[in-house]
Amino acid sequence: MKRICFIAAASALIALAANSTTTSAALNEGAHAYIIWPRDGAVIPGGKFWLRMGLSGAGIAPAGIDRPNTGHHHVIIDSDLPPPGEPIPNDKKHLHFGAGQTEAHIELPPGRHTIQLILGDADHIPQNPPIISKKITVIVPQ
Repeated sequence: MKRICFIAAASALIALAANSTTTSAALNEGAHAYIIWPRDGAVIPGGKFWLRMGLSGAGIAPAGIDRPNTGHHHVIIDSDLPPPGEPIPNDKKHLHFGAGQTEAHIELPPGRHTIQLILGDADHIPQNPPIISKKITVIVPQ
């Protein structure tokens, strides 16, 4: 009898764990980040502008705050998205906004640049599935 109860309890725990993983992924389904400003193809004289970031279907929380279905923005400039499951780098091409900011002053040199958002969790790891924006291009004239 004890063995049957143990097997039943273990089965229930496994089912709950599997369900919580599915629920977490389901919460992010349809969530996406988006760039409010600048628009794709914008010409930015002088290269200085306010990047305005949006998020739909999830919430903003500062780095270090571990709440379900939340994260904070990371801006990817002139680079590809980081590998899934690994922390987002912190360098000139991967800007972290761990205080929960939704806008930031950006300066870019002359040329054509790509900008994309990815939401990182409390530990700067992309959500699973990743919550990203469309990659846009901006042009800074000489």
